[in-house]
Amino acid sequence: MTIRKGVQKIYTEVANTYELVNHVLTLGLDIRWRKKTARIAAQKGGNLWLDVCSGTGEMAQNLAALSGEGVKIFAVDFSFPMLKRVTEKGTASNLFPVIAEAGILPFPDESFDLLTISFATRNLNPRREHLESYMEEFSRTLKPGGYFVNLETSQPSAKMIRQFFHIYVKWIVKPLGWILSGSKAGYSYLSFTIPRFYAPDEFAQILCQSGFSEVEYRRFLFGVSAMHVAKK
Repeated sequence: MTIRKGVQKIYTEVANTYELVNHVLTLGLDIRWRKKTARIAAQKGGNLWLDVCSGTGEMAQNLAALSGEGVKIFAVDFSFPMLKRVTEKGTASNLFPVIAEAGILPFPDESFDLLTISFATRNLNPRREHLESYMEEFSRTLKPGGYFVNLETSQPSAKMIRQFFHIYVKWIVKPLGWILSGSKAGYSYLSFTIPRFYAPDEFAQILCQSGFSEVEYRRFLFGVSAMHVAKK
């Protein structure tokens, strides 16, 4: 399973403004959510960590800052301009950028103790069966007892908050993202994927069906985003 070329083109277009636009559109909350998720992920231990769909490497760099001696972190993304931003920031000595597709990871079975992904799982979800295929690939690369930690937009359980969130995405995220990034396609795509991603309990079921167990999740900001932690 590979990510569609159109999605790859979008992320190549927005590479230079990606972090700035995210921070503006979330009022900086995405920074806090990534750091909190990284702290929880790093506590799972092990020496080999993998950050998939790493983009400009924010999560990978948070993990590197929390890693102990002997830990190696691989940051995988399919967009060279995105990963170039990682190296431009000054990569930690134990952080290794890798160009690769999330659905065909270039690592042997049972390689990693930890796998993370942040705000990219929506891109793996043209259909539910496609998302399950990606989750199975992530499970393949994890050691038995390894952990998968997912941070993604979600669906608030309260109907009024959910409706307000979707209105915000349509009327604020879409046009403001276009203005700030210069990419109309990029933020039209973003505004399309956010309302169509799963509620936390439904995504937890998908993880269980894809080879994970002991799935737990935590909602952020009334449920507009959620962190899932799953054990293989």
